[in-house]
Amino acid sequence: MTASERRTQLVEVAKGVFAEHGYDGASVEEIAHRAKVSKPIVYEHFGGKEGIYAVVVDRETAHLLGMITARLGPGLGAREQVYSSAMAFLDYIEEDPDGFRVLIRDSPAGFSAGGMAGLLSDVADKAEEVLAGFFAESGVALGMAALYAHALVGMVVHVGAWWAEEREPAKEIVAAHLTALVYMGLSRLPRDPTKLVKPRGA
Repeated sequence: MTASERRTQLVEVAKGVFAEHGYDGASVEEIAHRAKVSKPIVYEHFGGKEGIYAVVVDRETAHLLGMITARLGPGLGAREQVYSSAMAFLDYIEEDPDGFRVLIRDSPAGFSAGGMAGLLSDVADKAEEVLAGFFAESGVALGMAALYAHALVGMVVHVGAWWAEEREPAKEIVAAHLTALVYMGLSRLPRDPTKLVKPRGA
């Protein structure tokens, strides 16, 4: 096995260990044991547990973001982009459940190499672009786009986490319902949502 092949193998094995045990419960010993190598081999390639964890997270983040952005191409309407994004997320969960579990688990203290928080920020930035058309039609201040983008992305992630355990209904149905909720809500967005909220006793 070449050094590159060994590194790829160790990352894949480590992903399974982190998915099963979380960062705190995982160990270099367990990773080495499953990969059938000695501990020094793991240290040689990654420097330790945090090093290999960072590589796993970076790889999975890039993979998921790539799946989502690949479906947000030009020519799609906002409704189609919402559906495509939701499907990309659900496809990732279905195809790589271990990778998803790693991303949604708590990162170690002081870890700043991305993870789900960084991924959500990147996706929300792209969602802002998708929402621009809705905001132009509704007259809602463009400055609120970030708020809605993060709300929508968070909704998809939490529904995805639920679906990852349930696996029902079919992912196409889940994506369709998410799209309906998002699209119908945004298409009826009032110019000033604060007027819908009445003070207590009013």
